[in-house]
Order: sequence, then C-alpha cells, then structure tokens
Amino acid sequence: MGSLQETVDAVAARSGFSGVVRVDRSGETELCTAYGLADRAHDIANTVETVFATASGTKTLTALAVMSLVEQGTLGLATTARSLLGEDLPLIGDDVTVEHLLAHRSGIGDYLDEDAVADVRDYVMPVPVHRLATTEQYLPLLDGHEPVSPADARFAYNNAGYVLLALLAERACGVPFHDLVRTLVTEPAGMADTAFLRSDELPGRAALGYLSSDGLRTNVLHLPVRGSGDGGIYSTAADLSAFWDALFSGRIVPPRRVAEMTRPRSDWPEESRRYGLGFHLHESSDAVWLEGYDAGVSFTSLHRPTTSTICTVISNWSDGAWPIIRLLNDHPDS
Repeated sequence: MGSLQETVDAVAARSGFSGVVRVDRSGETELCTAYGLADRAHDIANTVETVFATASGTKTLTALAVMSLVEQGTLGLATTARSLLGEDLPLIGDDVTVEHLLAHRSGIGDYLDEDAVADVRDYVMPVPVHRLATTEQYLPLLDGHEPVSPADARFAYNNAGYVLLALLAERACGVPFHDLVRTLVTEPAGMADTAFLRSDELPGRAALGYLSSDGLRTNVLHLPVRGSGDGGIYSTAADLSAFWDALFSGRIVPPRRVAEMTRPRSDWPEESRRYGLGFHLHESSDAVWLEGYDAGVSFTSLHRPTTSTICTVISNWSDGAWPIIRLLNDHPDS
C-alpha cells in the first residue's frame, strides 16, 4: 500500500471527491489536502481554508453549548422542556428533560423522519426554508408531532430534539442561540472560521453545497436558510482539529463534563455504534466523532484518543465524503 497521501489522492481522483481531507497525529498535521470545486459555475477551487457546511455535525456543538449552561447552573440535565415551553408545543411530554433530548431518548415526534426519506436530495422540509432563520421561527416545524415513545424508553435519533434544545437554551438565558454557540463553544475553542451562515448570502470562502457529483444545482432550496440546533453550522478542517484539542483540554466544558458526554448512553446497532450526549461513539473502541449528511453535505470528524489521531473529511456534495471516510477507516496509517 502507498503512502497515505498517495492513497487518498487515488481515491479522490477515482470518486470525484470534492472537499478537504485532514489527518493529525499527536499534534502534527500529516495530511491536509483540498480537492474539487467550491463553486462549479465560476470554477473556484476548494482550498484547505474553504468553509464547508457540516449538517448534523452541528448537534455536537449544540450539546456543548447546552452542557456549558448546565455547568453555569442556567440549565440542569433534569430541567424539563415544559418548564421553558409554557403552552408551546403541547404534544411534548411534561417529563421530557434536557438529558433525554441530548441522548436522543426523549420520545418526542420528529419533524423529519429520516427512515422515510428515499433520497437525501428530495425536498423534505415541511415549511418554506426561507422562513427558518431564527430558532423561534422553527416552532411551527416542531409543532403537531405525536410522541413515538415514553421519555427514556429507547434511543431514536431525532432532529427536532436538538432544535428544541436550542430553543430551551435561548429561552433559559435570553440570548439568541447562534450567539450562545459562538460565545460558549467556538470562541473558547479557537474556531475563528466556524459560524451559522445564511445559505443565500454565503461569503467568498464558503463552498456551495451540490446535490450530485456534477452539475450546478445547489442545496439552497433544500435546507433552512440558517440552521439551528440540529444542523447548519459552517466550519473548516483546521477549526475541527482545533475543536478536538480544545474539547479534551477542558477549554469548552470541564473534563468531567466531557467524560459525561462521551460515556455511552445507548447502543445503536443499526449503525454499528453507540451514542453519548451529542457524540457518536464507536461500538467497542474509544473513538468519538461528529457526523453530518444532508443535501449537499457529507462530513465526519473523528478523534481516536488511544492513537492521538484526528481525521476530518468534509465534502460539498451529498455523497462525496464516504469513499474517503471508508479509506481512512481501513488504512493502517490513519
């Protein structure tokens, strides 16, 4: 087998990968390479400094913002959603807590049944996407969904639960959720290029999200114009490497909170993994990761503590990252 760089180059060429691959080990960057185009219509290449959408990778940052508020005493893991919702969202059970929501064990109905989505590129949002720019504007999206199980009865991955967490955090402290993530997570972590961006006014360094391996159609009509607790933050490969260092050095929340969040709460056998509070966990090892997949986005950033390795693969088309992710999972040097 060739070097890691040669092997990644070959797979990227074969699969048409568009995005950035970065591998760090013991604090040293072993590989950081960009491929493909950030803007196909204008032939603008991706670079290692390009800003990409991360889809559900956002959930981990939401979980950390919430846990920071728990550490401050503004929220508690046992705080009920109802205590902050008042009469809003009446179908959410009175016993649903912050901890249930973080662990995907709330039992609440979801606005998006991912098992029922035939193709990630379908138009699946039930309200016009331009109306989803602030967390409070997501209320109609969350309303009217019957519970699927009692609270804490079972694990069920749930996007609505993380939007609800954003709403609860916002109401608990009176600060917009996007600002909370910035002040509680990205600034302490040194993630200077990580932010919730509007898809209809992306800055020049941001990659457009494409629905297929070629063509010009983007995801701008498929996703909320500005994300909230369950997705939509943009970041760079460098910021994601900085994230892991900040996390495990206690600069976002104290190490005991990190340990609490990365402790397995549920088995997820359908995906051959476990889940903590906002973190994906390997089914048997200590590997922990963020993951996102959506129209125009495919992303993973994984940390292996035993080998001090960080692997980040981030792509601006729906299925782009997976050949590289599979390669890094199998390659002996990653």
